[in-house]
Amino acid sequence: MLQPIGSHARYIQSVLRGTARDEGPGTPDYVKRSWLRCLTQYHLDPQSQREPYVLPRDERLARKERNLELVSFADAEMAHLYHQLAGSGYSIILTDRDGVLLDYYGDLSFRNAAFRTGLVLGAVWSEEHGGTNGMGTCLFERAPLIVHRDQHFFSRNTGLTCCAAPIFDHGGELVAVLDASGESDRAQQHTLVLVNMSAQMIENRLFLHRFKDEFVVRFHSRPELVGTWGEGIIALDGAGAIAALDRNALFQLGVKNASELTGAPLERAFNISLNALVGRSQKKSFHPLPIYDARHGGRFFAIAQAPQSKRALGGKQRLARIEELPLPEPGRSPLDELDFGDPMMARNIQAARRTQSREVPILLLGESGTGKEFFARAMHASSDRADKPFVAVNCSSLPEAQLEGELFGRPCNPRSAAAAAPAPAPAAPASPQDEGTAAGSKSEAEEDLGRVVQANGGTLFLDDVGELPLELQARLLHVIEEREVLRPDWEAPVRVDVRVVSAARGGLQEKVRRGEFREDLFYRLQSLVLTLPPLRERKDKAALVRHVFAQESAATPSVTLGDDLADALRAYAWPGNIRQLRNVLRGMIAMRSADRLDGGCLPADYGVGEPEPVTPEESGLPPEAHDLNPLEKAERGALLKEIELHHGNISRVAQKLGIGRNTLYRKMRRLAITLPPRH
Repeated sequence: MLQPIGSHARYIQSVLRGTARDEGPGTPDYVKRSWLRCLTQYHLDPQSQREPYVLPRDERLARKERNLELVSFADAEMAHLYHQLAGSGYSIILTDRDGVLLDYYGDLSFRNAAFRTGLVLGAVWSEEHGGTNGMGTCLFERAPLIVHRDQHFFSRNTGLTCCAAPIFDHGGELVAVLDASGESDRAQQHTLVLVNMSAQMIENRLFLHRFKDEFVVRFHSRPELVGTWGEGIIALDGAGAIAALDRNALFQLGVKNASELTGAPLERAFNISLNALVGRSQKKSFHPLPIYDARHGGRFFAIAQAPQSKRALGGKQRLARIEELPLPEPGRSPLDELDFGDPMMARNIQAARRTQSREVPILLLGESGTGKEFFARAMHASSDRADKPFVAVNCSSLPEAQLEGELFGRPCNPRSAAAAAPAPAPAAPASPQDEGTAAGSKSEAEEDLGRVVQANGGTLFLDDVGELPLELQARLLHVIEEREVLRPDWEAPVRVDVRVVSAARGGLQEKVRRGEFREDLFYRLQSLVLTLPPLRERKDKAALVRHVFAQESAATPSVTLGDDLADALRAYAWPGNIRQLRNVLRGMIAMRSADRLDGGCLPADYGVGEPEPVTPEESGLPPEAHDLNPLEKAERGALLKEIELHHGNISRVAQKLGIGRNTLYRKMRRLAITLPPRH
């Protein structure tokens, strides 16, 4: 309801003079600055009843045509945001750099107010025409902000609450504002955070589209946030030089101006070359890799993507070392890259592929270290959600109170919405919201909303889901069934669209029987159950050893794996599965004295966690075999079984192992294997 004539003008004057008695929690400085501009620069009257200014139809259509790319990339995010805020009375609005309303998703309950206040296509919401308002003031301040009810300059708008966030292009120019406006009684900080997240996603999409024919590095200080709205993005030209950095990249690297890194190689920013990072990303199925800030040593996680168009590899300006990088085979997905010949894994991959376009929850079972999260990431990367977040949560790593906040959000810090924005573009003056913001505080707003909301549109991976406390199990079930997140401090539920993939080491049915895990949630999570085999049972063990080695040595391509070590690694039981294999290889590569790794490279203390050692007399080994290391002893035992299986026929054993007879004889001598004399 509008205030009596003149009362709003008197309220504005009293606040600016510092004499207001009913100012509430305090008027933000950016609102006071805007009021002063409206009074002194634009000479506006708070009580003005003139109609909102709307562009003529032809100019409106021409402006939308000029911004067609922006509108097309924003449309999906606007629909997504509208779905999240459905039922809360907010409408989603996109304006161009001049404050002209380009696109609109309206809540039916808000339509009358929208028309009354001028929230229609072609309406101009710059401060000069619309006074203090979310969109116009955001254009001036270049930062996320809320203009709540009486903070609007025109009295006709004082029934509105506007949450607005800026959208910048790759050069730091402000190109648009995304806004959620409605007749809300409260200024919702969590709504502003959602708006800012969507604005960042639009910005990221514009950046990635602009540089689709270049190499792109995407990174974050936390691996689960690579691919989300908060990631930093760097584009590199065909010569391997940095062409552009988005605002998040500048913020995370602590760089004030893009010119500090533009034209430099990737090594100026990180401790890795573009060639190595692209190769490792492909071999790791685009799982975020740890890298380090070249200047300060801070750890980040990154993936590198090759150009979408093959034209980017065809010019003479491209470096030969980049031209030679193997691109993934056409038609092969990250899931296909996990198939090395094991029949059980092949069935898992086929089942996951059949359900990738459906919304069924998937439960992954398997021993610790069998690659459940890796498999979940491959499923996500192979699905139509690949461009949305993959968010992983370990349900056993945090106490219940902390886990609740991690999953479903914490009470919003009023400052966190402003802190959620990266540092302003270099050309912009620092805004009050950014003053004193620590480098790590940008994640506060993300954490306030919780991982379930962070995963919106993408995949939520719950590791060790059997350890989820019963109270949180009920809330997770609500998310899966109702597709919304509830919090008592939120005005309305936040709608979410997530695919849930969970993982457990087994024993869930026993937990259900003991009443420790909800039966309804158990059946809801296991629409499809896939069991990942332990490494010791995999039929593709030899190929998998080679593959894991290739992943771990991608940054040091000169390192090679000797046949004797490869055979020993293949023969070993690996109680810690792929994780243990990966750690052993990583340690040998780091500690190597030469580029060829052989059995002698195994660490002296390797074998910790294995059965208690036995004396030479108890082992049953001949004296010459007592000095073998644990892997060699395992290899010896496996080879003896093959020889026994083929009744001592060396030709058949060699054929079974795919090696020559002379190679097999050398291996037997090294492992102290002698055949009994024939009678």
